[in-house]
This record gives sequence, structure tokens and C-alpha cells, in this order.
Amino acid sequence: MPDYPSNISRAQFALIQPDLENFRKHTRPRRYDLYDVFNAILYSLTTGSQWRELPHDFPEWHTVYRYYKIWSTKAEPTADSLLEQVLKKLSLLGELTKDVQL
Repeated sequence: MPDYPSNISRAQFALIQPDLENFRKHTRPRRYDLYDVFNAILYSLTTGSQWRELPHDFPEWHTVYRYYKIWSTKAEPTADSLLEQVLKKLSLLGELTKDVQL
């Protein structure tokens, strides 16, 4: 996969991977690497592109969008979504320098 400006490194992803992995309850084998899915979400959020316009070297757009919907859903109206939590975690650790708008 090409190195897009919105991508985070594997080392940065390792900081949030347990949060993303633990969010899923069932254990069917994944078709796509969560690293690629997360970078595709960051790409869409930082560029403002539509999901269907994701570059073809990312996972399929509907897969990325499905993960985005799952990770951005709030358990309670006042709580942060999982996506907000991991983005804040990366920002607090100084690992996210891009401006990401949910």
C-alpha cells in the first residue's frame, strides 16, 4: 500500500490495535488487516473524500465504511465512540499530527 500522508505507522497502530481488536466479539478470520482499514478511515476523514472514492489499494470501500460505522457508534449519547477514543489516545501520545474531523 502506498504511503499516504494520512497513514499512521505500524508502531503507532500497535498502540491502538488492542482497543480495536477487543471491540469485536466474534472471532471469524478477518479478510483485511485492521491497519489497512484504519488508514483508509483516516484517509477519508482527512481528505473529505467519499467512501466510494477511496483509492483501490485500500480495502473495499463498503468494508471500510462498515468498520467506520461500528467504531463511530456511541454506546451512550455522552460517551465517546471507539473511534473518538483511539484518535484521542493517539493525539495525547503525540502520535497523531494530522487534523482529523469526525
